[in-house]
Amino acid sequence: MKKYLFVLLTLSSTVLLSACTTSTKEKLNAPLISQSQIAPNSMATEFNGLKRLVAIGRFSDETKRGNSFLVDQNNNRLGKQASDILSSRLTASGKFIMLERPDVQLLRSESNQFESSKIGADYLIVGSVSEFGRRTESDIAIFSRNKIQIANATVNVRLIEVKTGRIVYTEEASGEARTEANQVLGVGKTAAYDTSLDDKAVSAAISKLVSNIMNNLMDSPWQAYLIDNNGSLFMTGGKSQGIKLGHSFAVIEEGNKVKNPQTGFLIALPGEEVARVKVTGFVGQGDDELSIVSIQSGKIDTAKIPQYVIREIKD
Repeated sequence: MKKYLFVLLTLSSTVLLSACTTSTKEKLNAPLISQSQIAPNSMATEFNGLKRLVAIGRFSDETKRGNSFLVDQNNNRLGKQASDILSSRLTASGKFIMLERPDVQLLRSESNQFESSKIGADYLIVGSVSEFGRRTESDIAIFSRNKIQIANATVNVRLIEVKTGRIVYTEEASGEARTEANQVLGVGKTAAYDTSLDDKAVSAAISKLVSNIMNNLMDSPWQAYLIDNNGSLFMTGGKSQGIKLGHSFAVIEEGNKVKNPQTGFLIALPGEEVARVKVTGFVGQGDDELSIVSIQSGKIDTAKIPQYVIREIKD
């Protein structure tokens, strides 16, 4: 009897010890980007190149949840969340100046071209949350129970060249987040409905897209535009975009535009360099910041100012 009693007490102690040490575990799929890309804004100053101007439109919520009562007055809570996460990640990289343009549907003109003056950027990012779901799984044993809450989200993004309205990049990614709660003999932690899993699933999906979006934006040529004010020349952009005094830029005269009969969009043929300008000062602030430039070489025809674009000179 003493032997059986000792075995029973040992087994009970082991079970109770397991119950007392049980904890709630949380897991989400690892982001596919480096920590430097999602570093705090204090790390943004490490980038010394020219920053791209990127506008981000509000993402739409195309899931069934978007038609339920669990949304805000604009029926787009999940879409706004995806947009905010993406904007935060790109801003933290320090390589872009992000502009928010939620009224994407108003950005098309009668000629079926994007109105760049309304966007104020060279590229526009739009997208949607196409799938979202939650489920609960349970593993039940004789003395224990394990409850698992899982959230899944799928996000689609499109990168649009504002001047032409052409989609230059598109991708889809899915993310998952989960949390677990274990109990032994009714002792342990319980897990109520965890709303934070929704945020983490969307964030995990966005994390898979950020690196490719950044690479596509950085591969695109940096450009600005000339402004003539009674003989004084200005260039769009300023210190906030990484432009410095003494920087030289190429002035490119755009080639003729032809209409693509298949898409209906106008395509600019390759242009040629007509001059080079040098930055001599800055005026304005924020979105209205301009650089004062002087002609370094070549010739600029003020009548053709709208046909010129400013490009970075590659070494």
